[in-house]
Amino acid sequence: MPMPKWWGHVNKRVFNPLTLAIGKSPVLIHVGRSSGATYRTPLDAHPVDGGYLFIPVYGPGADWVRNILAAGSARLRVDGREVELTAPRIVGKGEAFQALPDGVARPPRWLHLTEFLRMDLVAG
Repeated sequence: MPMPKWWGHVNKRVFNPLTLAIGKSPVLIHVGRSSGATYRTPLDAHPVDGGYLFIPVYGPGADWVRNILAAGSARLRVDGREVELTAPRIVGKGEAFQALPDGVARPPRWLHLTEFLRMDLVAG
């Protein structure tokens, strides 16, 4: 079971703005599927071969996941630079954990997460 939606609302309105203001966390920049507005979502970005893996702790129905799947691309600000990402896709736990390098912490088992978002780096 992913994190409860009510916690997502608290996170979006309280903790995300604080995290963005500090400016040290990776930030996924994406476009709203209905509004067309640009959103900045701080979250963990795990580098994997050819791209990045994201752990949607609120499940694959989270707004940021749905926005990226609809748009087909996003940008990631990480380590002081911005990279273009494409080909978003939901992958299962087996594929996600196999892609993660050794030593990278897996999400807690109590979350029962089975779906992850993987994106490829745009060449160039």
